[in-house]
Formats: sequence, structure tokens, C-alpha cells
Amino acid sequence: MLTLKCPYCGVMADETELSAGGEAHLKRFGPDSTPEQFEAYLFARENPKGVHFERWRHANGCGKWFHAARCTMTLEVFGTYSAQVTEPPQEIRDAISAKRPDWRWREFS
Repeated sequence: MLTLKCPYCGVMADETELSAGGEAHLKRFGPDSTPEQFEAYLFARENPKGVHFERWRHANGCGKWFHAARCTMTLEVFGTYSAQVTEPPQEIRDAISAKRPDWRWREFS
């Protein structure tokens, strides 16, 4: 079972207390976006085998959204952090790199 620590209230919550919100760090396009940009925002998602950044909501707790870095193959969690940041904190990127030396952070566009 997946267990994540809410970065706001500090509770270790299992997945039954959380709501998944999909991929994290997506670029949202405004009213002037092209149909292709809007279509990509709605439907084009990463589905990696390995490290993935996701949005989660502590639904049965504080109710706040946060991001989690985890491995989709092993459910290993590298850390959780505020949803208000545009990229993972350095300590989480370092934790991922320590276990997966070939991994590199890619800028989302």
C-alpha cells in the first residue's frame, strides 16, 4: 500500500486517505492558447516506468494539495512537498539521484 507524508500537517497517510490528482508540474495554458496546446494539456501525460511526480490531496485530513515523487515500479517514495512550487526541492532530487544515478530532472514545458 502507498503511504505518503502530508507536508502540511505531517500525517503519514495511506492511499485510502488521499485523492490522486494526476501528473504534477504541468504547464497550464491561458485563453490565448492554441487548440493543440490545450489538447496537449488535457490529454498528453507522462506514464513513466520509474520516477514520477504526482499531485495528491489529503482528502481525509487537512484537505490540502501536495506533490509526491515516487517510483511507479516499486512504490518507493522519495518525498513530498508543497504544491505551490514549480519544481521539486533539491533534497528530493538528491534523494532520487542517490538511488538512480542516471536520473536527471527534466524541465517541464
